[in-house]
Amino acid sequence: MSEKNTIILAAGKGTRMKSKLYKVLHRICGKSMVDHVLTQVSQLQMDKVVTVVGYGAESVENELGDRTEYVVQDQQLGTGDAVLRAEPILKNSKGTTLVISGDTPLFTASTLKNLFAYHDEKKATATILTSVAPNPTGYGRIVRNDLGIVEKIVEEKDANVEEKAISEINTGVYVFDNQKMFEALHEINNDNAQGEYYLTDAIEILKQADGIIAAYKMDDFSESMGVNNRVAQAAATKVMQNRINRQHMENGVTIINPDDTYIDCDVEIGTDTIIEPGVQLQAGTKIGNECVIGAHSKIIASVIHDGVTVTSSTIEHSEMMENSNIGPNSHLRPESVIGEHVHIGNFCEVKKATIGAHTKIGHLTYVGNAKLGEGINIGCGVIFANYDGKNKHETVVGDDVFIGSNVNLIAPVQISDHSFIAAGSTITDDVSRYEMAIARNRQTNKPGYFNKLPFDSAD
Repeated sequence: MSEKNTIILAAGKGTRMKSKLYKVLHRICGKSMVDHVLTQVSQLQMDKVVTVVGYGAESVENELGDRTEYVVQDQQLGTGDAVLRAEPILKNSKGTTLVISGDTPLFTASTLKNLFAYHDEKKATATILTSVAPNPTGYGRIVRNDLGIVEKIVEEKDANVEEKAISEINTGVYVFDNQKMFEALHEINNDNAQGEYYLTDAIEILKQADGIIAAYKMDDFSESMGVNNRVAQAAATKVMQNRINRQHMENGVTIINPDDTYIDCDVEIGTDTIIEPGVQLQAGTKIGNECVIGAHSKIIASVIHDGVTVTSSTIEHSEMMENSNIGPNSHLRPESVIGEHVHIGNFCEVKKATIGAHTKIGHLTYVGNAKLGEGINIGCGVIFANYDGKNKHETVVGDDVFIGSNVNLIAPVQISDHSFIAAGSTITDDVSRYEMAIARNRQTNKPGYFNKLPFDSAD
């Protein structure tokens, strides 16, 4: 079986993005564009994948790691020169090589697999991936003869009126006979307005050498969308969002308004879960079955188990166990673990804390750097004061503790099982089992004091 290789072109700076970030590292639905390309290519079990880097080479290598080999194009001398940089790695391969750009994040493994199959079927020297564009302006046109055989690729600036009317366009993706590709690349020149070496010139050379030039026309034009600026990035993101949302709905997830729901790649969602409008589910998130993710919630790289309800809240790098709930308008900060059947109400914040099963935190409470047991009741306005200005300290609360409203727990402090903290107390010392802690001044009433105030008294 012949070898299959891929060359990913990722050396361009991308000045039209107007960004300090290297173009192919701009993200679409939680993943960089070049990672999208590599992820799809990798599903085809390639023998070798070579990524051509230039500007921002180190950043690309950090992003993709050892999933690909790398070569460097020091000067931006065109696509033909970029592909030629991969020759030292691929020159001995007897198989076929896919050439694809790192700024085309929408191509699917299915389309690329069909492209390889078509290339093999036609016993082609080179196969061009084409599509029919609703508006072909700006694209290279595929010129075929009466038998449907590809005659040439004509760029927009070189096309005559008749050629400009052609709607079949070049997507910039090719499969080549590997060794013949490199032979042709050594023959191309840069005698053109840009002074660059064009990969398309290699196709013309192969045709003149009686090579078979095929063209596989894919069905979905949107896959061919390249991203050169922020407008195109937004358009590609919309296509990807629609694709992701559709897949989840087909797998049994209810998405109330897909046009207003933002789910990253690789997010997992169980069946019979309901996603309301305005929700953002970011990369690394896993959601179980029969959950309700309420409107305008944001979940970042967190695990949400079965039966959880999230109401208009933010959860980041945390975990909620079965049948727990949160919100509205609460926030789980990183390293929070919420136990089964826990209730966290409105305007609460939890950070780096573990909360045991059946504990209730009603509203307006901050829990930071704490370990809470099971069956605890926490009243309104409770503060776990964990920071002394230099270090963070931990509070430990046992099972079945009652903490009244407006309590301050000054860490480090330990509250034992079955104890009671009176409302309004500031607790600085440990509380033992079955004790009640009360730490507040005794109330004093001053008779007639109101009449001494410098404004008219009430009757």
